[in-house]
Amino acid sequence: MHGRSALSVWERSSTARVVPAARPRKLAKVPFVELADGRLQGVVSSGSDIGRVYVSSVAAGSYTFACGTNNNRPCGGANGYFCNHLRALVGEAVLQYGVERVARYLKVEAGTAEPDATALLAAMTATRPAQGDRSASAQVFSRFLRHLSYLELPADTRPLPEMQWFPTTRAAA
Repeated sequence: MHGRSALSVWERSSTARVVPAARPRKLAKVPFVELADGRLQGVVSSGSDIGRVYVSSVAAGSYTFACGTNNNRPCGGANGYFCNHLRALVGEAVLQYGVERVARYLKVEAGTAEPDATALLAAMTATRPAQGDRSASAQVFSRFLRHLSYLELPADTRPLPEMQWFPTTRAAA
């Protein structure tokens, strides 16, 4: 067991710092994006149906990709190629996390002095990645719905016991 003085401030508190977004982004097209479980994954809104979303992911290193609707139907545009949902996901991830962090996480060598989302996509698709299974889609969509449920809570200043683990952007005292 560490002594109290050996623990950092964040280890002694119930909050952790959140890395702010690299640049502001609009949430209408890609409301949920994360670098987790060895993948870039998220939820992308349909361009044609307001009630439909796609759960999309790209695996780090292999760039194996998956895209399908929230009710587990395959994406018609992801037939061996990155569809527009995957391209939007990569673009929004770059806005959220910054191109360097996304490239490092996905293990992409962009090959340009100043890479951007387009360079990352070009490098990944040049390897001719395979289309993978959508087995993680349910977990990703479930996390997205959980995040949405917090938006529906009434405004209150009292702490929520289940949110004590939730990261905050303010530094712990």
